[in-house]
Amino acid sequence: MNRSLKIGTRDSELATWQARTVASKLQELGHKTEIVFIKSEGDLDLTTPLTEMGGKGVFTKALDDALLDGRIDIAVHSYKDLPTENPLPLLVSAVLEREDPRDSLVAPSGTEFLDDDQISAVIATSSNRRKAQWLHRFPNHRITNIRGNVNTRLRKVEEKNWNGAIFAAAGLKRIHLDHHISQYLDWMVPAPAQGAMAVMVREGESELISITKKLNHYETELCTQIERELLNEMEAGCSAPVGAYAFIEGNDVSLYAVALKTDGSLQYDVEITEPIDTAPGMGRVAAQRLLKQGADKLVEELRK
Repeated sequence: MNRSLKIGTRDSELATWQARTVASKLQELGHKTEIVFIKSEGDLDLTTPLTEMGGKGVFTKALDDALLDGRIDIAVHSYKDLPTENPLPLLVSAVLEREDPRDSLVAPSGTEFLDDDQISAVIATSSNRRKAQWLHRFPNHRITNIRGNVNTRLRKVEEKNWNGAIFAAAGLKRIHLDHHISQYLDWMVPAPAQGAMAVMVREGESELISITKKLNHYETELCTQIERELLNEMEAGCSAPVGAYAFIEGNDVSLYAVALKTDGSLQYDVEITEPIDTAPGMGRVAAQRLLKQGADKLVEELRK
């Protein structure tokens, strides 16, 4: 393709890093690129909780519109922000190799409070999944909402009298802010596709699809597909208190998933291992097991 490929992104430091990473990889393949910044509703409204704005689709709609209008050729997303249902003539043509999928705690004054059951700590997150898992483990703590890009949230947790805030480790690592991490939350099950980047293009643009497919990382694509299958099968959406993480060991894929009541008082979990050859679809099997355990009531509760 002779013309410059227009890569659309939100204008936060993390989103810009992701777009420039894709641009760099395309340039290595001999393609000219140009970064186009797009403001999303989620970037413009920094006070309304995400769950009240319709979930994380608020971050992706503006980029979808720019793709459909032809203002950009490629959109770069944090894959966990993409809804699992996409009725638009757009497709994910590549999933880049995953960064650290874990959640992490930023606690400016230290993590000693975690060892004291008497402390009613205040933890900041706007994610129902993180809130539910945190309260399941620390039921005497209180969760407060926090919005904004990574840098804004880091500033807020420094300024406010909070004990800590929860961040995706991948975001902090990508923009060299992981020195703020006080503790990796190995016990917290991440969001489906957390730590992975997705490249989205218009359907039917065979040349563009062929170009961007070269950026795809098969293992990451397989694991994130399984995680997103689970979310889709549960009809839970991005704002649901559902975590899922799939990983490859040898010739097998293992999936661990949880579904919780928003207040953390109830948790269902499931673990499945399958050979790589038969792994596609195991997300749906795991979702059905969670629903049969009782997670169907949690999904219903969220819809009310």
